[in-house]
Amino acid sequence: MEALTCIQTRRSCRKFTEEPVSREILEEIVGAAAYAPSWKNTQITRYIVVEDKETLAKIATDCVLGFEYNTKTIMRSAALIVMTIVKNRSGFERDGSYSTSKGDRWEMFDAGIAAQTFCLAAHEKGLGTVILGVFDEEKIAEVITIPEGQQIAALVAIGYPAEQPEAPKRKTVNELLSYSK
Repeated sequence: MEALTCIQTRRSCRKFTEEPVSREILEEIVGAAAYAPSWKNTQITRYIVVEDKETLAKIATDCVLGFEYNTKTIMRSAALIVMTIVKNRSGFERDGSYSTSKGDRWEMFDAGIAAQTFCLAAHEKGLGTVILGVFDEEKIAEVITIPEGQQIAALVAIGYPAEQPEAPKRKTVNELLSYSK
């Protein structure tokens, strides 16, 4: 798939078939996502795959702050990717001080780039994804093990799409682009 076609046709998918996603395909997607750019090549994003239906149900019912859309989406997914970041590397100097006025917020910038790269690679493989941001990080850490020194950045539901969502209306280039004087 051409890069622009992939970008223009990828949609957030919230309904999936029951077909599992093979570990081989997940590894290929993470291998592609490893090429996402990051602050000083720190490569802080990590991926924890949750496939067990009981664990998925526990996260869906107990860890999404009652947000019904996330509950339904997780319950329908073949797997849930818990994206974590290695803390205090991206946007930091070796002595622990911030490199920019963005402080520790650069970590989430890198996680976002990695999440989008992951989702585009999944789309190229025929999979649907949606990035979920409404969740209780502490409760998820009670359900699955989060490695020491990492924190959850996002959840990504993944599976084979049961439908092809329509593209939402997009802003025009004129609305998005300006030139400095």
